[in-house]
Amino acid sequence: METIVVTYSIYLVLSILITIWVGTTLYKNGALFLVDVFHGNKTLAESVNHLLIVGFYLINLGYVALMMKIGGDVIGARDSFEALAQKLGFVLLTLGVMHFFNLYVFHKIRKNRIEENAYQLNR
Repeated sequence: METIVVTYSIYLVLSILITIWVGTTLYKNGALFLVDVFHGNKTLAESVNHLLIVGFYLINLGYVALMMKIGGDVIGARDSFEALAQKLGFVLLTLGVMHFFNLYVFHKIRKNRIEENAYQLNR
């Protein structure tokens, strides 16, 4: 089998496994946070959590597919490792950026809710 095919196969398997692991972790650990963000409404929190995980998988797996093409020749193990490191690095950075963006958005939602509650109490 050609080195490039092996490299593509390893890239796809590792990227998909990492994406599933991160998505599962976010889904499980984000549920409680979303309940707080949505004032204890567990049904709404679960619904939003499900929609977020679907979007997360669509964006990340689409990105993995788009990033699959390797620009140069992959002749040996060294080229294979370098290509894999670059591709997986981009996938990991994308996952990290998406994670912190989501945290920021939910922090702002929660902060606004706390400010609204404080305003209501002071009226």
